[in-house]
Amino acid sequence: MNRLKDKWILITGATSGIGKASAEVFAESGANLIITGRRKKRLKSLQEKLQTEHSVNVETFSFDVRDREACKACVDSIDQPIDILLNNAGLASGKDSIDEADFDDWDAMIDTNIKGLLSMTRFVSERMKQRGEGHIINIGSIAGYEAYPGGSVYCGTKHAVKAITQAAKMDLTGTNIRVSAVSPGLVDTEFSEVRFHGDKEQAKKVYKDMTPLSGRDIAEIIHFVANRPLHVNILDTIVFPVHQSSARIVARPD
Repeated sequence: MNRLKDKWILITGATSGIGKASAEVFAESGANLIITGRRKKRLKSLQEKLQTEHSVNVETFSFDVRDREACKACVDSIDQPIDILLNNAGLASGKDSIDEADFDDWDAMIDTNIKGLLSMTRFVSERMKQRGEGHIINIGSIAGYEAYPGGSVYCGTKHAVKAITQAAKMDLTGTNIRVSAVSPGLVDTEFSEVRFHGDKEQAKKVYKDMTPLSGRDIAEIIHFVANRPLHVNILDTIVFPVHQSSARIVARPD
């Protein structure tokens, strides 16, 4: 059963990867969308595509989730009920060891992955609580369950997302608000290219000789989580490509 038709889904970081794929999957279900991101042209292009292909309503807001006032302005200006918040905006930046890492990389990850997610959750959950319903879905990572060399801060931020998801569910106990996370392993998006500061050759090595997950793979799982009966709350899911078994164990049979 499709429970998402005509619902309003707010997606952060919708200009690429999992966020963009999620917008497409939700639109295919007849859901209306509020898509956000830093790249205005990409947002407008996606808006036009989804409205044309699926006859759904799509609104856009271009801002950086690191800007708390911009997050608040976005949420305050939305007239429609926000049925689902998909906290997708996030990044890894750099893979240097703890003694050599760049402070700007650290700030970018902490401000986006933790503080940006918290800001959006704070402003949207208040509205959901007033309505007595809603669903918050966070994009986590296997890095929220395991640490690895060169990932001290990124792993720390995703451990934080895991903890925030669990604690938010506890905070909202007794309401009809659901809280979930989807935590992928290797997904072939712009993620690695961003992590390696635009080095495409280095990024390609991450997925060499194996078949990673796609943004669509994760979007379909997000859709499944969102489409459960209202009494069902999937708190988290860990999703690997078949050749991955942990953050660091990846078979490359080719």
